[in-house]
Amino acid sequence: MKLTRRKLEIVSTAAKLFRKKGYNSVSMRDLAQALDIKAASLYNHISSKQEILAIIILEVAEDFTEHINTVFPESINSVEKLESVIENHIQITVEKTNALACLNNDWMHLEQSDLESYLVMRNAYEAKMRNIIEQGIQQKQLQDRNVDLVLFSLLSTLRTLHLWYSKNKETSPQLMFEEMKQNLLHGIIR
Repeated sequence: MKLTRRKLEIVSTAAKLFRKKGYNSVSMRDLAQALDIKAASLYNHISSKQEILAIIILEVAEDFTEHINTVFPESINSVEKLESVIENHIQITVEKTNALACLNNDWMHLEQSDLESYLVMRNAYEAKMRNIIEQGIQQKQLQDRNVDLVLFSLLSTLRTLHLWYSKNKETSPQLMFEEMKQNLLHGIIR
């Protein structure tokens, strides 16, 4: 979705506020005040707070979906696919920290049709990740472990990376990728 400069500013400011206070605690007045405009002026650019939330969450979900849909069918091995997924999570975390926090914390506040769209993307993403892990186990590239626990371990770390990154922004994305790839895929045992 292509946003006007002003709408992009509104969405970006809202993402910061939603991350800081939570979606339910932010009013349109709060948003207008943060933008230094009148609340009524917001409605020239946006129809509702719900529209803003949907833009934030669905855009990030689409970023993840596009990436997994590109990587999944590639003729690279499962470890390389997982490395690509880790790198993508890091890139989105660095570039869209506030939006990622909203996705993780406020997705359940989406209205029905947007919620359904989000859940379809999330479930498809998790299914493709599960399939990559299963292929890796079958091809002896990954240890034979409980697939659901491996998936949970990977995704819970990657989905909450924004919490760590917001306190460690001086860490380069390249270092994060190298360390997290090592930690998540190869472990920390000598």
